[in-house]
Amino acid sequence: MPAAILPSRRRNYILSLARPSNIRGRSRTKRLMSDSTIDETEVARFAALADKWWDPGGDFKPLHRLAPARLSFIREHLLAHFGRDPRAARPFDGLSLLDIGCGGGLASEPMARLGFQVTGVDAAGPNIQAAQRHADEVGLTINYRHAAAEDLARAGETFDVVLALEIIEHVASPGLFLESVSALVRPGGCAILATINRTAKSFMLAIVGAEYLLRWIPRGTHDWRKFLRPSEIARGLRPHGLSIGALAGVTYSPASDSWALSQDHEVNYMIFAKKRAL
Repeated sequence: MPAAILPSRRRNYILSLARPSNIRGRSRTKRLMSDSTIDETEVARFAALADKWWDPGGDFKPLHRLAPARLSFIREHLLAHFGRDPRAARPFDGLSLLDIGCGGGLASEPMARLGFQVTGVDAAGPNIQAAQRHADEVGLTINYRHAAAEDLARAGETFDVVLALEIIEHVASPGLFLESVSALVRPGGCAILATINRTAKSFMLAIVGAEYLLRWIPRGTHDWRKFLRPSEIARGLRPHGLSIGALAGVTYSPASDSWALSQDHEVNYMIFAKKRAL
């Protein structure tokens, strides 16, 4: 159902969000005033869903469906970057990985199985508790911590790999977040980010389609004005020593009811960025 045939009041509200005057105004002011990436409203929203992370048919169903495509991108680029054997059961033994905004551990757990020494952080305490419970249940050792990215960066911690998957669109200060991600990557290491582009297509599919029509995710999960274009992420990383090595779209196919990597970056996309070795 296109936006044009939504009830008029709801249609006017949805379309008002896409007006250019609303894209950056309030969020830019908030970024300039903030010395924290934590958006308390966003944290509370996800904390309320903490017991649903591992339900493949629940509120996080889209993330479960996205997982194979995301993990394929991550594994492929990390194998190449570190020169590891793709045939090995645990090709990343000896390497450390930080999962920022880890939620219930949907990415942390497969990374631990691939051999990484994983640290997962999240600003919502209930998410960390849910992640730890599940890791204990399946016998995985993961260092889960209730913290924000800037906390670890200010403490001088660094990792071989930093993941920031579907998180930057929920933070209060994207600039500080990207600076923190960069600081957390060791020389010679890399970062992988996954997020949603700010385009007309993403507004119709990720907001109107996913939240209002198909109801894949709860309404209000995303604010289109907080989506970042790949060029904006590149500009946020470059001054801090990270350069973009690869960009891929993640596209949904209704025919197969599945997600796959593609060259279409207009909605979901992933970025691989690397830091020069000393």
